[in-house]
Amino acid sequence: MSPFKKIIQKLIPVAVAILLLPFYSITNVNAAQASSQIDAVLVLDVSNSMKTSDPNNIGNEAMKMFIDMLSEKGDQVGIVAYTDTIQREKALLEIKSQEDKDNLKSFIDQLNRGAYTDVSVGVKEAMQILEDGADPDHEPMIIVLADGNNDFDDNSGRTQAQSDADMDKAIKEANDSGVPIYTIGLNADGKLNKEALAEISDLTDGKSFSTNTADDLPQILSEIFASHLELNIVPVDSFTANGNYQDVKISVPNSNVLEANISIMSDKPVEAKLFDPSGQEVSIPSDKVLRSESKSYSLIKLLTPAEGDWTLQVKGVNQDKIDINLIFNYDLSLAMDPLAKATYSKGDTVQINSYLVSGGQKLGDKQQYSNMSAVLLVKDLDTGTTTEIPMNNAGDHFESTYKIADEHDYEIKVKAEEASFFRETDAVNITAKPNATGQTTPAQPVGEEDRPFPLLPVIFGVIGLAVLLAAIYFILRYIKLANRGFVGQLVIEIRDENTGDKTSPQYKKLSTFKGSLKLHQLLQLAPELKETEKIIFKPSNNDRITLHNGSTCTIEKSGRAIQADGGYELKSGDRIMVSLQQVDKTIFIEYLI
Repeated sequence: MSPFKKIIQKLIPVAVAILLLPFYSITNVNAAQASSQIDAVLVLDVSNSMKTSDPNNIGNEAMKMFIDMLSEKGDQVGIVAYTDTIQREKALLEIKSQEDKDNLKSFIDQLNRGAYTDVSVGVKEAMQILEDGADPDHEPMIIVLADGNNDFDDNSGRTQAQSDADMDKAIKEANDSGVPIYTIGLNADGKLNKEALAEISDLTDGKSFSTNTADDLPQILSEIFASHLELNIVPVDSFTANGNYQDVKISVPNSNVLEANISIMSDKPVEAKLFDPSGQEVSIPSDKVLRSESKSYSLIKLLTPAEGDWTLQVKGVNQDKIDINLIFNYDLSLAMDPLAKATYSKGDTVQINSYLVSGGQKLGDKQQYSNMSAVLLVKDLDTGTTTEIPMNNAGDHFESTYKIADEHDYEIKVKAEEASFFRETDAVNITAKPNATGQTTPAQPVGEEDRPFPLLPVIFGVIGLAVLLAAIYFILRYIKLANRGFVGQLVIEIRDENTGDKTSPQYKKLSTFKGSLKLHQLLQLAPELKETEKIIFKPSNNDRITLHNGSTCTIEKSGRAIQADGGYELKSGDRIMVSLQQVDKTIFIEYLI
């Protein structure tokens, strides 16, 4: 098929979509969201000072426990290890199996220490990882572990002012993108700048924690996990092991529990047995019970556990203190009925009804509601004050009213809670200011003499002309790009992953190519490298080239996977790594002018 026909075919559906726009309408529905999945970037301080503040690498263990608590249904995790530069990083990896979790934990185990510290470097890179790979339907978050203030290399020329500017920019990006940053300060030497870390969290709607001992880090990471998913940690009494199995009761409150995460904190060997509510022993691990272990914790995850009292038997080393945390994850969200209107007057009464949603349907389980309480949160946007009003539990929903106190703007939402979780609705804004335009005015019948000028044919004519002009523009642009030349060269090396051998660098000048270039061409069309045929380079502005990846190969830059299916621009000096899927080879490419 000719390039011209391809372009016309692409333009036809665009033109049809534009012409049909007037026939569509958008309806606002106040529907509850499904249970959220997480896109988390773990940012670890690996400066040499951590050898003193966390000699046993408990911080790394806590991050690994956080990974183990995540589901295997699409949560994504990335990792940044920083000093005053990025030491290592891992792009967001989608978790679909225990193998994926082990991959992430192995990456953490391989991190090494380095000199100097600049927290802004880690936060900035975390935001870049989310920008490159976050799923728009997931809940993003960043967790930063730091043990002190910045410590710059005198030879680098880096200043505190430059670091502050980078941090301010990263915080603004996080705030604009709705990314909460949770900070953990390890204050082992008493020099931690708690205020600076707290400000990062406050400005991004995260939470800040500080501790004098690394032993608290697993508990803190559990709190962050629970807080981000609107869950509560269910307290389980700590106990001192006696060398025998000791019973711990695990009460699953209802059938809406998706997962029960039981974390057992001990740096000594621990054995465990599990019995369901009927008294039947359940194998660990099994189809519905997963177990992850590390040197400072064991995590047992129950999948869709039956309601009732389970028994966990724990056997630890005699006299060892064992801490246990329990976190339930629910397939529940909270919704609020649409309000009668958006504009009110001072003294008006607003009726609010809220209810739980499971699987996209309103939950009618009165037993679930029986253990819950709810409050109506009304924020006066003019004064900044928030009023908390207890709501009536009506058995299968919560209800309350609010009397408008002043001619102000207000934000309304509902928070419902029980011992193991809480949920909040999306906020709804209303106004009580005079002459506000929150309500729609009913349409009046239009008489023949008042009938407006028929604009629709004119609009369609304008749109049709615009489509025609766009088609001409794209055709001319295609012709220009098809004859555009390259500059510079690509330096190519190929490593055999079975032997570790790497070929000598091959310098491929690009000036003889026009329009586009397949990587497979530069590899002399070698049959075993045929999968690179869909990796294409095109000339770009300012002596750059654009990489397009339509293959199954993974392409990384600076240790981070890049998404190049829609194009990724390379400048002189950029290096990429192409991991082949059909053969055990990796291609290293550097672009030079």
